[in-house]
Amino acid sequence: MKIRNGILTFAALAIPAFAADYTLDLKPDNTRITWTLADPLHTVHGTFTLKSGSIDFDPETSKASGQVVVDVTSGDSGSGARDHNMHANVLQSAKYPEAVFVPKSLEGSLAVPGTSKLKVLGTFTIHGAAHEVTMHVQTTTTADRAHATIGFDIPYVAWGMKDPSNFVLKVEKTVKVTIETDAPLRKR
Repeated sequence: MKIRNGILTFAALAIPAFAADYTLDLKPDNTRITWTLADPLHTVHGTFTLKSGSIDFDPETSKASGQVVVDVTSGDSGSGARDHNMHANVLQSAKYPEAVFVPKSLEGSLAVPGTSKLKVLGTFTIHGAAHEVTMHVQTTTTADRAHATIGFDIPYVAWGMKDPSNFVLKVEKTVKVTIETDAPLRKR
């Protein structure tokens, strides 16, 4: 009887753990990355391209893992001169061609299926240095898809990148980044 009860206890514990593990598959064709940089005269909007991404998470334990890789060399603001300066002097994208986010945990409750607001905590490596970040996420999920809007700030000057401001042009010291995805969500 003890063996049977032990097997039943193990099965009861294993099934919820398996059912709670998910992977979100991010691809360039289902993910859009935009950024905004304000200055007193106007706001500059631009894009970056996702290289690859996969986020594993467990809503029951709030643990997350995986990796999201952004092609820094793809940064585009619509102005050749501004983009040249951004790549050569601020991002130094020839030297640091990728930015990588590694998620560690979730704060809040993720409903699958359902609508949720939560935070994803992790490490964002850009310009050769790793920084702890908190990403704010609004998501609507079904059993097999997730539509998410993710927002976070990059205080690029505080993180060691050059301030492109000069005596004529003064820009904010923080870039606002938004990631929109409509990606497959699968149980692991």
